[in-house]
Amino acid sequence: MRSRSRALLLFSIAFACGLSGAETRDVRLVTFARDVAPVLQKNCQGCHRAGEAAPFPLLTYQQARPWAKAMKEAVRLKKMPPWFADPRYGRFSNDRALSQKDVDTIVAWADAGAPQGDPKDMPAPVNFVDGWSIPKPDVVFELPRAFEIPATGTIEYQKVVVPTRFTEDKWVQFAEARPDDRARVHHMIAFVREPSSNWLRGAVPGVFFVAPKPKDDTADTSALPSDFLVGYAPGQPPEMLPPGQAKLIKAGSDLVLEIHYTTNGTASRDRSKFGLVFAKQPPSERVLTLSATNGKFRIPPGDPNYRVDAEFELGTTVKLASLHPHMHGRGKDFEYRVLYPTGETETLLRVPHYNWHWQLWYNLANPLVLPKGATIECTAHFDNSPNNPDNADPTKEVLWGDQSWDEMMVGFFNLVFDAKMPVQDIFVQRTSLAHK
Repeated sequence: MRSRSRALLLFSIAFACGLSGAETRDVRLVTFARDVAPVLQKNCQGCHRAGEAAPFPLLTYQQARPWAKAMKEAVRLKKMPPWFADPRYGRFSNDRALSQKDVDTIVAWADAGAPQGDPKDMPAPVNFVDGWSIPKPDVVFELPRAFEIPATGTIEYQKVVVPTRFTEDKWVQFAEARPDDRARVHHMIAFVREPSSNWLRGAVPGVFFVAPKPKDDTADTSALPSDFLVGYAPGQPPEMLPPGQAKLIKAGSDLVLEIHYTTNGTASRDRSKFGLVFAKQPPSERVLTLSATNGKFRIPPGDPNYRVDAEFELGTTVKLASLHPHMHGRGKDFEYRVLYPTGETETLLRVPHYNWHWQLWYNLANPLVLPKGATIECTAHFDNSPNNPDNADPTKEVLWGDQSWDEMMVGFFNLVFDAKMPVQDIFVQRTSLAHK
């Protein structure tokens, strides 16, 4: 309404001055070239372009025009761009939420019939790297061979060990997981297995395999098995670290690639890849992805609001940089807090309406220094009732599991600390990561 009122006001002024409607059209109309294209470049084109997660591109007027009404409804209802953080808690550098001004611009454009405007008003196109959202990779690790995806059935998580053959330590500033078959790749993760690790040591490099499952379903298998390098899921961005920060891959390490495939009625082949860009010089700070998890929950049948908690206590002072809640279809809401040694509690992130179709990272606008003894607390609620449209079966008790009809409760986070500091210092009453 504000845009319409402004347009009427401008028209009235122009009319009073004796100007014709044709002469004032460029002043009062919102156009794609001048007004909408900059909004799409900033907030939408990262996904809405060829080869990315969105179902259609929005790089040109011809591409955007047929979607004008759908775009209007999506931004009015705040469905797009996807961003689920409660604005009352935390500030995030990658906040995707559109300003009210940008929402009004797209609405006014659609209401006006989606005019193109003067092509000369178009901003210069964004220079995307073909096939990547990160700078051109220094090295690409591709699946050793294509995985044959059947037309139907359940596919267990596939793992494959890929040696890096790095003869010296490598610091990674940018990393991206690129699925080959987006329609059937549910998610994918690259873990770093250091030379001293015994995790999956018997696996044959380059050969797909399914990791053995624990015989005891009461065992908590939720902890990260190794260093998390980068992952892919719809909405999950690549790892893009600022200058002076990087993730470490030690010389002689392997990558353990994990891919979850789904079937859709048609057979296919996938050969996904992971691209890495190395820091131009050794960083001053190391970034490590860790998590607070709880794999012991048993969600009762029909329960609409089942609570699960997890926590991670810090053994030394570090900086907290970003947060990434992870659940499946029964996930309802998720909250991060920090409990300081003084007893004070601070809410860092609240996602009141979790959407498992969009696996987002929330990057703190100002990394938070957490002292030794602070605890990162996570609380999630699950809706296992018939009222949840994403519930696979409300009559079943739900446990931790890999498949989408199972559940997970993981509060990922990125910690930043001195590059020379031993990782072991982060953990309380531990001398090393569990798998080492």
